[in-house]
Amino acid sequence: MSFVELFLLAVGLSMDAFAVAICLGLNMKTSSLKKSFAVGLYFGFFQAVMPLIGYMTAMLFADKIVAYDHWIAFILLCVIGGKMVIGSLKKECDEQPCDDIKTLLNPAQMLPLALATSIDALAVGISLALLHVSIIPAVSFIGITTLVISMAGVKIGNAFGAKFKSKAELAGGVILILIGVKILLGDLIGF
Repeated sequence: MSFVELFLLAVGLSMDAFAVAICLGLNMKTSSLKKSFAVGLYFGFFQAVMPLIGYMTAMLFADKIVAYDHWIAFILLCVIGGKMVIGSLKKECDEQPCDDIKTLLNPAQMLPLALATSIDALAVGISLALLHVSIIPAVSFIGITTLVISMAGVKIGNAFGAKFKSKAELAGGVILILIGVKILLGDLIGF
């Protein structure tokens, strides 16, 4: 996987977290660097750990599915991307603005959000194993990219509102689908 493909994958995976970060930013009266970093840290950590778990799981049975690995990667990425495209059509962010960091960023609220936005990264980890990607640099890059994009999402949500949320999720879904198509075509016809 090239650096450009890894970058696009990291951006695509971070779009769910970005969309939720925008909602969190909407619900803050003011956004500080501390609040943005806390949100980014939750999302970045989970986006890095989940593909690592998927990768390690896939390595246990990779030899049994090597003949179909390109199809599995294609299907997983298209399903995840399709889910994101469909999700981009839904309306969210209904809460009233709040400025209490303990209320906004408490683990009881943030852990389920971080887990929910990183489930797709688990499936991508399986794809990365099948593609024989060096996992530690890949998950580090995915985690850092998500951290930065989530921090930006909080600031954007706080400054501009919800108009970017659905566009970000749509773009992320399309990116994941295109990466899946490229993987499939690369294995089938050497594209």
